[in-house]
Amino acid sequence: METASRHTEDLSLNTSIVKKLLIDFVRDETHNAGFRKGVVGLSGGVDSAVAAVIAAEALGQDNVLGVMMPYKTSNPQSQRDAEMIATQLRIRTEVVDITPMVDPLLKNSSITDRVRAGNIMARQRMIILYDRSSRDNALVIGTSNKTEIFLGYGTLFGDIACAINPLGDLYKTQVWQLADALGIPRAIIEKPPSADLWEGQTDEGEFGFSYKRVDHLLYYMVDERRSETELKEMGFEAAFVRNVKNMIRKNQFKRRMPVIAKVSNRTVNVDFMYPRDWGI
Repeated sequence: METASRHTEDLSLNTSIVKKLLIDFVRDETHNAGFRKGVVGLSGGVDSAVAAVIAAEALGQDNVLGVMMPYKTSNPQSQRDAEMIATQLRIRTEVVDITPMVDPLLKNSSITDRVRAGNIMARQRMIILYDRSSRDNALVIGTSNKTEIFLGYGTLFGDIACAINPLGDLYKTQVWQLADALGIPRAIIEKPPSADLWEGQTDEGEFGFSYKRVDHLLYYMVDERRSETELKEMGFEAAFVRNVKNMIRKNQFKRRMPVIAKVSNRTVNVDFMYPRDWGI
């Protein structure tokens, strides 16, 4: 059976190399698209904090806007943490209360389900980010990590939406490593991850398992393509493996562009997949 220390080593990052790679990625992709500025939704969590640091390093502090978008039930500490990161980076900020935008829809449609309401909040926040990106001629920089993307923990056209994503190939536990290397305050790194869509919400509470536990499984299941038999021999419970596999499968639609019915001989994202041919 594999040891816990082996699992930890496999997810270990060379943070200096990853930092440079991500800074270069944000700078190159932004400039290649014809932009010089970026917009980041600052939630007060570790993912958005890391994305903001990378963006500020890549584009310059004057070229990054951090937008805080609380709802009336949001934890006030979240905004304070977001402001702390913005102050540390000396980036421009805006605060937009989404309550008067969200509540009329919830009321008019008699929405009481927390998931439906949370999706509306997430999409309203993205409306604001894309409006600011249009106003400032800037790209929206994503904050979803690899764990969230695999498990479908995000709202389609909400927090998942972005122009570029520097964190999408880092598991949550790796984001924590990078955050520590980047000097993100320990209070942000160590607080329970939460989408902050309703009072008391936590990511791990909704999952029913920890990020550390699922990241180890995802690494061996996805990156190393281990079989279920191998995963069981490594100490992962069969029910846990099946549960995570099912989450990956059922959320595939969130990880791809809308499927286009093929009618012609060159269909976008089916046959027309070579942007380099067009000088992009």
